[in-house]
Amino acid sequence: MLKKTYQKLRDLSASDKAEPTLAMVSFAEASFFPIPVDIMILPMSTMRPERWVRTAIIATIFSVLGGCFGYAIGMFLMDSIGKPLMHFYHYDDKLVHFQEQYQKWGALIIFIKGLTPIPFKLVTIASGLAHFNFGIFVLASAITRAARFFLVAWAGAKFGPSIEPFIEKQLYWVTGALAVIIVLGFWIVTKI
Repeated sequence: MLKKTYQKLRDLSASDKAEPTLAMVSFAEASFFPIPVDIMILPMSTMRPERWVRTAIIATIFSVLGGCFGYAIGMFLMDSIGKPLMHFYHYDDKLVHFQEQYQKWGALIIFIKGLTPIPFKLVTIASGLAHFNFGIFVLASAITRAARFFLVAWAGAKFGPSIEPFIEKQLYWVTGALAVIIVLGFWIVTKI
């Protein structure tokens, strides 16, 4: 099943639907969707290395727009949408602590968490809930998301074609390592 999913992702990454799908996933991941954008960026950059900059730009723009939606959820729709999302990610009890961190560290929280595999939607919703300065939020989100996505896209374009045979042979180990990184990201969020 994993190999079929990987092949479908590769096929999608080389198709005309790749960029619209990347835009949707980037937007959704920053506000409510649990799957990281990197699963689209890496194969797209590997399959079409000449378009890695375009891929990173699309991911960045739509991630920031999705982040603005997440911010709006935190600011205006916390009771109807934000709280159920926080509960889904087991983050409801840490929200107060997260808001206190904003008071202390401000934009640094966005910079650090935007670069890590920690779900960015937690940052965007909490930013809206904390009524964090929207202009600074957008600027910090744009910088940190661009840094991450450009790095992933560049790595895919530069090393993807040469490591793809390894990934195909070691798919279960690679997927397991990515799962560990994501789980570790969630664990770090709950400890902060």
